[in-house]
Amino acid sequence: MAARAPAPAAAEPRRPRVALVIPTLNEEEPIGEVIRAVPRDLVDDIIVADSGSGDRTVERARAAGARVIVERRRGYGRACAAGAKAAGESDIIVFLDGDGSDRPELVPKLLAPILAGTHDFVIGSRTRGEREPGSMNALQIAAGYAAGTLTRFLYGVAYSDMCAFRAVRSTSLDRLGMREMTYGWNLEMQMRAARAGLRILEIPVAYRRRLGGASKVSGSVAGTIKAALRLGLTFARVALERQPRLAPQARDARVTEE
Repeated sequence: MAARAPAPAAAEPRRPRVALVIPTLNEEEPIGEVIRAVPRDLVDDIIVADSGSGDRTVERARAAGARVIVERRRGYGRACAAGAKAAGESDIIVFLDGDGSDRPELVPKLLAPILAGTHDFVIGSRTRGEREPGSMNALQIAAGYAAGTLTRFLYGVAYSDMCAFRAVRSTSLDRLGMREMTYGWNLEMQMRAARAGLRILEIPVAYRRRLGGASKVSGSVAGTIKAALRLGLTFARVALERQPRLAPQARDARVTEE
């Protein structure tokens, strides 16, 4: 009897494709350093979603190795949405700001729970992590806890921050039906993720002062007031949407902290 040919070796499982989206507006000073700090062994596609910068942000982002898309219409959420759309077939999308305050070297920490299959949405908490003095003002800290208290009341999910640094499965993000095109993007995502029953993990992350340029929000009284109003409107809009509520035990079972 002829010997059987050996069975072909099983194919190695494909590592999920990861895209990193960086929304920018006039961040020419820090953007190159931010991109160069991204761990390329885990991130397959670095996308800078620019909202029509008037400086050299786009030029420097491309020189540092990022793929740049330009969204001419202004809006933080609009840039994030454009970046997520450009991510195409990526399995996981990481968001971080382009001012250097978020730490790109911590991307693996956010990805690990999703890659392990235990969570769908991982968000960094600056308030629970190590903060450089002056990196956050009292209003930002209070707003994060206030929003977390309200989301706990509505959905049983308590956040401690609205940090831009976060990772989410692409399929989960698609389910959320994001609509907010301005500063309320982060809050809307957190509210919709809680309501959708995603497996959510909040982890402490280190946070530092921006590496250059001026903040569009905390850098001026007008910017702070504008952002606060937008957050309030976003919260009210999402909270008042007609959606089925989960049973209390289902809500409480999906939130964990590290």
